[in-house]
Amino acid sequence: MTTLTPVLTKNWDQPDAFTLQGYGEYAAARKALAMDPDAIIQAVKDSGLRGRGGAGFPTGLKWGFIPQGDGKPHYLVVNADESEPGTCKDIPLMMANPHSLVEGIIITSYAIRANQAFIYVRGEVLHVIRRLHAAVREAYEAGYLGTDILGSGYDLDLVVHSGAGAYICGEETALLDSLEGYRGQPRLKPPFPAVAGLYACPTVINNVESIASVPSIIDNGAGWFAGMGTEKSKGFGIFSLSGHVTRPGQYEAPLGITLSELLDMAGGIRAGHRIKFWTPGGSSTPIFTDEHLDVPLDFEAVGAKGSMLGTRALQIFDETTCVVRAVLRWTEFYAHESCGKCTPCREGTYWLKQVLKRLEKGQGTEEDLTTITDIADNILGRSFCALGDGATSPIHSSVKYFRDEYLKHFEIGGCPFDPAASTVWGDA
Repeated sequence: MTTLTPVLTKNWDQPDAFTLQGYGEYAAARKALAMDPDAIIQAVKDSGLRGRGGAGFPTGLKWGFIPQGDGKPHYLVVNADESEPGTCKDIPLMMANPHSLVEGIIITSYAIRANQAFIYVRGEVLHVIRRLHAAVREAYEAGYLGTDILGSGYDLDLVVHSGAGAYICGEETALLDSLEGYRGQPRLKPPFPAVAGLYACPTVINNVESIASVPSIIDNGAGWFAGMGTEKSKGFGIFSLSGHVTRPGQYEAPLGITLSELLDMAGGIRAGHRIKFWTPGGSSTPIFTDEHLDVPLDFEAVGAKGSMLGTRALQIFDETTCVVRAVLRWTEFYAHESCGKCTPCREGTYWLKQVLKRLEKGQGTEEDLTTITDIADNILGRSFCALGDGATSPIHSSVKYFRDEYLKHFEIGGCPFDPAASTVWGDA
């Protein structure tokens, strides 16, 4: 039985966890500032830390792409624009433990020789923005930010920047455009941000959880981190359980834990019901069913079963849920959030929404299933960024596993499910 490994979440239940006094004296940053920057990058490589924002790219390797001695300013940008349906780990992390992020930013910026860092946070989460501002202010006052940090001769300024609330700005190059004051739309790559990112200078862009994990690696050693998880998916991560589960919440555990184990910790599916389908990494990952309960939740095992680990946003749905209705809601989100820059995503998500609306009302035909999979095929791999690809995931996987449920809708001329039964306050 895999056990929880509270590191980032260990102090969340303390009333002063978000303050500098409750967090501690930045021991990892003190240690890092006495190290050679390249040694820090190597330690992160040795730890096996992979990006916690969804893609799972090796973090240390990304840092190593930054050209050194190029005479240009270097930048660190933290992607805190968490906004995908079901994904809900970075917001509570910044709310409960913002100093772990600030300390991680100091270490990362020092390692990549950056003297300016940004936290790009979603504008709607005003309470989190205020908490980040307070944490940054405390760090400046304590001498952890600013000039000559801890007498090391290293200078770093950190800016908390609130976006206007666009899901597309979670895509790293769209985030950069927004941060520069332009409309948030993805850029053509190459050049990649490591070479020409923010203000056309070398830039590292990492997720909140990725950066917040760095202090524990420096403090405890790369071997400590690499000793958890699986062979290729090292360390721990926050697994967000939501939906039809007895105790929804954040469960920090080694990668490779299974949903069965997490459900045991969370009290199981809500009383009197059974699991029907779930997402391993948020709404942009292909859905799984009850046959996947024992799939190890790591990048390789989930990928081998046809989905993606993504942000470890485990949305749980029991047998009262209409899969067509759920997929329609996700698709409406992607159609609304498409930036419109490329035709496949702009037009494709619109038509997916229209056809799914017809199917959900029981007004479709079996030919419509071919239509939505054809549209999804024309988006997948052809859109400008990953938003379009993600929008196809629930389409393909739901038709694969629940084709009969789609057919049932137009066979009876409507939805066979009572929408009230799937609400958490419905009759259990």
